[in-house]
Amino acid sequence: MSGMNAGSGAAGAGTPAVPGSAQRVDAWRVPCRGPGDLSAVQALIDQGALVAGDIIAVMGKTEGNGCVNDHTRDFASSSWCHFLAPHLGCSPTEVEQRVALVMSGGTEGVLSPHFTVFTRRRLAQPATHPDKRLVIGVAQTRDFLPEEIGRTAQIDATAQAVHAAMRDAGIDHADDVHFVQIKCPLLTSAKLDEAHARGASTATRDTYESMGYSRGASALGIALALGEVDPTRLTDAAVLSDWTLCSARASASAGIELDRNIVIVLGEAAGSDSPLRIAHTVMRDALDAASLRRLLREAFDLDPERDEATISRRLLNLLAKAEASPDGRVRGERHTMLNDSDINATRHARAVVGGVLGSVVGASALYVSGGAEHQGPPGGGPVAVLLRTE
Repeated sequence: MSGMNAGSGAAGAGTPAVPGSAQRVDAWRVPCRGPGDLSAVQALIDQGALVAGDIIAVMGKTEGNGCVNDHTRDFASSSWCHFLAPHLGCSPTEVEQRVALVMSGGTEGVLSPHFTVFTRRRLAQPATHPDKRLVIGVAQTRDFLPEEIGRTAQIDATAQAVHAAMRDAGIDHADDVHFVQIKCPLLTSAKLDEAHARGASTATRDTYESMGYSRGASALGIALALGEVDPTRLTDAAVLSDWTLCSARASASAGIELDRNIVIVLGEAAGSDSPLRIAHTVMRDALDAASLRRLLREAFDLDPERDEATISRRLLNLLAKAEASPDGRVRGERHTMLNDSDINATRHARAVVGGVLGSVVGASALYVSGGAEHQGPPGGGPVAVLLRTE
């Protein structure tokens, strides 16, 4: 896929590309029977609930293995491109320049495949209510050379794109950013061969390991943009090595279907007329349901036990990262996820965290992405709650 220039934004198709928080963002969590099934999206359009031309981003969970050869992600992205092209009046290849498509593979355990569809309309005037509400901004980096993946070139370009997406969203302060979703590339055998034929060295020669390097560098780019790390500590050697460097708001998912980073910034700003709010926390480990319960109480004044029906009615989605703790232990007890040669550790982690979070909110169509390198503390990961206002 060809990418935009570094740090360039992509406005929603029917939306003037005018930065600012005077916008209305809405979203739908849509079920699917497979990675190419968009019949529920079509139904929303037919009902007049969803305007295709206002779609700015789609975050999908597909039922593949989430590994290098998970082509359900590419299939889902391609299906969306062909679906949206006639609505947007462009070719399928042009859709990806206008809508941020992020597909994350792996719906193990109780997780259910689905799409979260975001729309945005610019407003002539800011909303007058006193509360900050959801805003969204998108951007893309340039395409990366194989030898840049997992290194400072990817970190720096990602930071620039995050800043561009913040401007697109109308977010002035990093504190108002609650979740940054990135889709990033990985190294294939063909990319490795091409780089080595030029005499270029890559961060790794292992295609699966390259997913972690790409996710890690992307997360550190987010941390750099949001002021969460000391820039002088961000070196090639720090990626997948210095675990004290991390972001509390980063989510990166690697895939075979692109050569650049796609960036979606979700936050809050005054002037937004969105019916949605967002807040974030960090799971300290894969069993940390307490962090989510605390977030619901402190950010939304909702008690998971007392207000179960209210949470079920208002919840749009949980966005979360999951990983098997790299030290091989969870709360002092040994786990075997890293030693399982049949099922990859990222698949175990998604299943565990999906079950833990689902038990709190009573939902299974959750956006839980595996592989949380530099995304929260080792073994843990960021979690964001998207909730409708009353």
